[in-house]
Amino acid sequence: MVIDLFGRQVVGWSLREDMTRDIVIDALRMAWFKRHPGKQAGLMFHSDGGSQYASKDFRDVLKEYGISSSMSRRGNCWGNACSETLFGSLKVERLHGQKFKTRR
Repeated sequence: MVIDLFGRQVVGWSLREDMTRDIVIDALRMAWFKRHPGKQAGLMFHSDGGSQYASKDFRDVLKEYGISSSMSRRGNCWGNACSETLFGSLKVERLHGQKFKTRR
């Protein structure tokens, strides 16, 4: 999931069974094409230090779009507080107790 922290909106996401670099690349591409910010916008992408965010393929996409990368230090629980808050609210307020047959 990609959140625009200025506008407090989810602007990109991807859902898969595994956490690979493709899932974060897909979410970033969705956010980019939804917003069309341009390479001169001075954007920063903040994430945790997961291997999918540190992958060369993901860093190449950031470079292609002119986005700077920022990563939390190991053990820094505040780095992704906005994302964690959103997922917590989603699970408790919207999906609590619901069962789904498929991911779709």
